[in-house]
Amino acid sequence: MPKDYELAAAWADMTVYILKTTPANSPTFASRSLGYIGLTMYESVVNSSTAYRSVATQLNGLGALPIPGKDLQYNWQICLNAAQAAIIRNIYIQTSDDNKRKIDSLEKSFLKRYSGGIDQSVVNRSVAYGKTIAAAIFEWSKNDGGHRGYLNNFDKKLIPPQKPGCWQPPLYAQTFSHFPLHPHWGKNRTFLAQDSAVAAPVFVSYDTAPSSGYYQQFIQVYEKNKLLSQDEKEAAIWWSDDPEVTPTPPGHSYYLATIAIRKTQPSLIKCGETYAKLGIALADAFRNCWKWKYQFYSERANTFVTQHIDARWESFWPDPPFPAFPSGHAIQAAAMATVLTDLYGDSFSFTDSLHVGRPRDEIRNVDFKERHFNSFWQAANETANSRFYGGIHIPQDNERGIEKGKEIAKNVIGLEWKN
Repeated sequence: MPKDYELAAAWADMTVYILKTTPANSPTFASRSLGYIGLTMYESVVNSSTAYRSVATQLNGLGALPIPGKDLQYNWQICLNAAQAAIIRNIYIQTSDDNKRKIDSLEKSFLKRYSGGIDQSVVNRSVAYGKTIAAAIFEWSKNDGGHRGYLNNFDKKLIPPQKPGCWQPPLYAQTFSHFPLHPHWGKNRTFLAQDSAVAAPVFVSYDTAPSSGYYQQFIQVYEKNKLLSQDEKEAAIWWSDDPEVTPTPPGHSYYLATIAIRKTQPSLIKCGETYAKLGIALADAFRNCWKWKYQFYSERANTFVTQHIDARWESFWPDPPFPAFPSGHAIQAAAMATVLTDLYGDSFSFTDSLHVGRPRDEIRNVDFKERHFNSFWQAANETANSRFYGGIHIPQDNERGIEKGKEIAKNVIGLEWKN
């Protein structure tokens, strides 16, 4: 019989795999998905513990979820198994048939292993309850503004503001599209109502004078890119987490949670708590980040540096198709570190092997080498800095992103999770 943490970790592995291998899966859509998938894991098993409580009524418009039948027996592992399979199928209805078969196979494998020696009525009841939880959460997800958001990744009709310092579609880009990614994502419903009211970060005002704070932000990027060490280059490509070849930045954070799960081997309910807190924090962090990106509409170094410092300059890493401020990498990494540090402590050593085996980046003369960290915050800070090394974020993008990611995650942690 598999241990509880192995069941949770296997479904997290499947989630990360689906994020990685589903076409048109943006970091925005991925973060939203993880919020619902993580919440479903938690709510499918929360009634297994008298120490924990459902957070459904504390969320933004969800309301109470179905509760188990009184004095009836449930197998909570089977509940979780059925719920995870159902929510992933529903959220990622667009994934390949092969991926759907993988979800089916994992569900059937665990169901068979947990059903042995259990009355069939308990098995059926547990499967039905898990599916009921997943169905209720998926139904709630449909009206958040991001449902099937992959169908409209890029807005071809949006006319960007025409004023100095505004983001311009990149010529040297990560994607084929020069149109902005999900410019309306910031209007989506947040998981926590209070997260929609988080104050916007402070922005250093546009100024082309070399003595100005704004100019100095970009000169730092320009100078750093000329002196990158090999380790900094490796960090830049490790955390790039580009869609369709990786599970995206929020998927990377979900993967780090699974490292913590496998190392500490917690109870089933703590596994659910981990993925729910992290998923919700990532989803709300990205939603707010995209709100602010299109509020400030700030330019990237490839625009400012070539216009005001060096016309021939080119960043180490290509630009993504959306404005800069604040950094999505930084805000979600800070959310990750805040949640996981709260659950697993300040000193948590681990090795990140997510990209081991990827082909060498011949253009930049860099290999994908596993990276070791002594804390989640060490990983989060490197995630933010990697965008500075890549030349696609100035320091204020990262600094404000970290501040806001921490704030949003603390709101999630502050919900009443326990009795």
